Amino acid sequence: MTRDDSGTTDNDLTRIRSIAVTADDVVAALEARRRRGVPAVLRVTPPFAGRMRARLHLAGGEGSYEGPTEPIHLDPERLVAGVPPFPDPDETEDRLREAGGYSVDAHRDEHAEAVRRWREAVMDAIVEAVTVGTENGGHEIAVKRLG
Repeated sequence: MTRDDSGTTDNDLTRIRSIAVTADDVVAALEARRRRGVPAVLRVTPPFAGRMRARLHLAGGEGSYEGPTEPIHLDPERLVAGVPPFPDPDETEDRLREAGGYSVDAHRDEHAEAVRRWREAVMDAIVEAVTVGTENGGHEIAVKRLG
């Protein structure tokens, strides 16, 4: 365990000033939760430093963690402002039928386009900061989007 100039140790999450995360990881985690109820998170693993990387992870998939500090699991919903609802294939079908243009191919194409637009909207709405809880209250961490 090392201490920095402020007296914090590498197990203290208040050392973290920023996390880097790929937009694709945020989208994949959010989509997994919305589509299939999979407990995908963005994980930040100790030892902690000023700049950290948050990576796509399946919560609960790691077993027990060996170390004095647990990793941080960020719900992807916290990393996106105003998450739009995930496109529903039944609603896509209903719209096409109401417009009189339903076919299996049109349904597949229209729904694929709706999912593409949803993914773009999520990428565009990634927040600039997230607050995590500590023993002494909230700690704000800048979010640096990669890709």
